[in-house]
Amino acid sequence: MKKVFKTFEYFLNPFDKRFEDLTKGSVTLNVMRDVSAGLVVAMVAIPLAMGFAIASGLQPEQGIVGGAIAGLLGALFGGSKYQVYGPTAAFIPIVGGIMASYSHGFLVLTSLIAGILLMLLGLAKLGRVVALVPHSIVVGFTIGIAVVISVSQMGEVLGLEESLGYTIDDQIPKLMAQVADINLFAILLAAITFLICISLVRISVFIPGPLIALAICTLLEETILAGKGLTDVHTKYGHIPTDFIVITPPEGTIWTGKSVFDLAYYSMAIVIVAAIESLLCSRMADRLAGNTGTPFNPNKELWGQGIVNIFTPFFNGFPHTGALARTAVNIRVGAVSPLAGVMKFVFKLGLVFFLAGHLEHVPLASIAGVLAYVAFNMVKGKEVKEVVSMGKFQVLMMLATAIAVPLFGFMYAVVGAILFYVIIAKMFPKTIPATRTI
Repeated sequence: MKKVFKTFEYFLNPFDKRFEDLTKGSVTLNVMRDVSAGLVVAMVAIPLAMGFAIASGLQPEQGIVGGAIAGLLGALFGGSKYQVYGPTAAFIPIVGGIMASYSHGFLVLTSLIAGILLMLLGLAKLGRVVALVPHSIVVGFTIGIAVVISVSQMGEVLGLEESLGYTIDDQIPKLMAQVADINLFAILLAAITFLICISLVRISVFIPGPLIALAICTLLEETILAGKGLTDVHTKYGHIPTDFIVITPPEGTIWTGKSVFDLAYYSMAIVIVAAIESLLCSRMADRLAGNTGTPFNPNKELWGQGIVNIFTPFFNGFPHTGALARTAVNIRVGAVSPLAGVMKFVFKLGLVFFLAGHLEHVPLASIAGVLAYVAFNMVKGKEVKEVVSMGKFQVLMMLATAIAVPLFGFMYAVVGAILFYVIIAKMFPKTIPATRTI
């Protein structure tokens, strides 16, 4: 019983050993490093948050506010020193699938159940078990999600009025039906955004490429390209409110066999994505930062993920997890502790409060360009080569998962791949060479 109380005490303590590096050397300098890192990450995160929310069938402000709150809760109750929490690409087909059939209140209920399950996984100390997912499946899943994002944003890139949806069965007919409505200026803005993001990140991670790209394309849309039929955020979603305290309670629906199945299906999908991505991101963060002190705790990380996914949707948000790209930026600009995540919360809401009027005029084609940049960066050549070096079976698992995700959805693809992997490993252990996990 004492161990249980000690675990609770540790998990509920927001100021644990993860802050140890603040006192190493100059405290003032370390605090300033975290403050500056929080500012840079906030500027990078704003356009990404808008893009992820829009791609998921939600309002742009839901990504901004949700990402800020998730960043605060994750920094205080997560298990990593450096991880940045927010909306991620892996959740787009899951959240989009829910919003296509249900209300935001149903999404809140789904995330609430997932959050409780994640906290229980952490209390049961199953973090290490979750981390045993083969690397080949994780890489395949990442490639598959990148394909889903790219195809789902094709409508915005082409300047089409009607959304193409998330399944290939829906996307191809809708695309063919709207070929005559393609707007070349939308393609131009998406391409400009993509190229600016790619170019600036190569110069310095201190430069918030996506934010600068949106600013330039918004200026082009309001001047040179005015009257060219481009759709902006305000046209489709209305004003971006600066009243950040919006509470959305969980709600059910007409309970049928389908809705109960969907509730269980999507809850487990959120659990799996949040667990895998956050643990992958935490491990990457320790390695990238050269952390020689307290390592990330996978069980507290799951606990923190639970808190994030219980409370963030209540504040008009949606499921969030550790964000790989933003975590890498956080480390590269000098973050030393979770204080950087807290400052990201402060700066993100502060910036949006003053920039809301400008963000409304961002063209949707430019946001699609940002998401195309995200999808492009999700596929890492180094990781693919690493899987190839592991042997033919690992390559097969990677390719099968990558193909199955856009065809059958996340849960069927990833859970099916894991089950197949386990069966083959048990029946023919000698056919599977050693492979690292996440």
